[in-house]
Amino acid sequence: MSYTAPLKDMAFVMNELAGLEAVSRLPGCEDATPETAEAVLEENAKFCGEVVAPLNWAGDQQPSHWHDGQVTTTPGFRDAFKAFGEAGWQGLQHPQEYGGQGLPKLLATPCIEMLNSANLSFALCPLLTDGAIEALMTAGTDAQKQLYIPKMVSGEWTGTMNLTEPQAGSDLALVRTRAVPQDDGSFKVYGTKIYITYGEHDMADNIVHLVLARTPNAPEGVKGISLFIVPKFLVNADGSPGARNDVHCVSIEHKLGIKASPTAVLQFGDHGGAIGYLVGEENRGLEYMFIMMNAARFAVGMQGVAVAERAYQKAVQYARDRVQSRDLAGSAGPVAIIHHPDVKRMLMSMRAQTEAARALAYVTAAAFDAAHHHPDAAVRQSNAAFYEFMVPIVKGWSTELSLDVTSTGVQVHGGMGFIEETGAAQHYRDARILTIYEGTTAIQANDLVGRKTARDGGAVAKGIIAQVRTTAVELAAADSADLQAIARRLTTAADALEQVVDFIASTMKADIKAVFAGSVPYLKMAGVVFGGWQMARAALVARQQLASGNGDADFLRAKLGTARFFADYYLSTAPASRDAIVEGSAGVLALSEEQF
Repeated sequence: MSYTAPLKDMAFVMNELAGLEAVSRLPGCEDATPETAEAVLEENAKFCGEVVAPLNWAGDQQPSHWHDGQVTTTPGFRDAFKAFGEAGWQGLQHPQEYGGQGLPKLLATPCIEMLNSANLSFALCPLLTDGAIEALMTAGTDAQKQLYIPKMVSGEWTGTMNLTEPQAGSDLALVRTRAVPQDDGSFKVYGTKIYITYGEHDMADNIVHLVLARTPNAPEGVKGISLFIVPKFLVNADGSPGARNDVHCVSIEHKLGIKASPTAVLQFGDHGGAIGYLVGEENRGLEYMFIMMNAARFAVGMQGVAVAERAYQKAVQYARDRVQSRDLAGSAGPVAIIHHPDVKRMLMSMRAQTEAARALAYVTAAAFDAAHHHPDAAVRQSNAAFYEFMVPIVKGWSTELSLDVTSTGVQVHGGMGFIEETGAAQHYRDARILTIYEGTTAIQANDLVGRKTARDGGAVAKGIIAQVRTTAVELAAADSADLQAIARRLTTAADALEQVVDFIASTMKADIKAVFAGSVPYLKMAGVVFGGWQMARAALVARQQLASGNGDADFLRAKLGTARFFADYYLSTAPASRDAIVEGSAGVLALSEEQF
């Protein structure tokens, strides 16, 4: 099935919830007018739908393959990536001085979503390159920036992130890769890195590996990790690729999903040492890598939204076409299954979760733009706090719900969903990695609990909850049964979430394991409440526009109905989540290790 970008919903969220007009008034964001945004999104939708989406099924059936150190990607990927770079899509949000378009994150975000909806495997290559560019922009020298960033922005070169080793997964304190200083200021790098997305491929002229390693006298643990540029090909003075560096792909993984994306095992230094160049200061590598990881984590959250949207579209198409059983209200013969109440419930669950996650992510992207461009320091600070708080939720909640949405998509297809040829199973398989890479859901939850909630006593969390309450008051005052019902659900959910925040802040020092026993449920609950908040805001706008006769009435009524569904089916779960988090640690920790 082809992919059709949900441009109407994207535009609604950007304009009405994320405040595109306000973003376009920020210094440096003036080009991002609503008219420009519409044109960019239409062109991106066309490219993704016509060039990238048709390769999605082919990538699953004809994955990338490794032979004698070389990786050959799926037929069509190389040409599509060349077209992607030449059209300027890699540089959308990167500075103009390096060949980018310098557009705000809010405008780049729907483009990221569309690319990932079209082809999750393909989109991973630009995703990692974006992260590498961000890291070099922050910590690289001027010479490093000029040498590497323009080529990555143009799509001629790509970037990777090399953290994981066989013995060092989430615990990067265990990293053993060595970087030995040389007389000319470079380093020789030795070690093995695993799970390196697009660590080797045939789609670009060079691959810029960013590698975590230890120098000889580095302190133990994460404080002794440095970051190095280790290009696949050394770079000549004129910027062209030169001699082959001593970094080689020794295999790629055989995976459940995202099969077209080569996940490489890279060996550094087996033939004398891979030449690397220090980024920033020694022993600050993890700090720099977190810049890359934060960018990647937000983008992986968008992957969750994207694959959920693709699965939803496929399920709706099948439900309209598949004729089975009579209508419960009586009919002369069988009807399309979309007439059946439980199929509608499943489709509504897919739609509502996807729209809520999209809205929360776009609003978070707008906060990023304000945090970086607003002239008022206090406004920058408050938006930065909002963005930092939301990143683990966007990553963790959006990817977790993508498993539910893609699984439901298989269910809507019935037995045909279990058959590979329909394509529904591919979305389910592809989504399964999203809660794992770039930091598992538990790692996102640990971040949310420890660094984002407990550290400031819940101040930022409560500030956001106060905004939720303001929306609930507006809903309650409206002359609409739907809005008043949403208001009741939203108020109850906000109360429950605040009680959890108080529990975390008051219990962290006294019983840390009790708090972390509920960390993932807390993250999911926060996603539901804040996603429900955005759906509630959308319902307010939809009601106002319907009353004034503005906008597409059918779209607005659907938005109102979807928001009501989310409130009734998801916001309603918040009190139960609170009880499980606040009171459930006794059961979680009840058994000893030997009893499992």
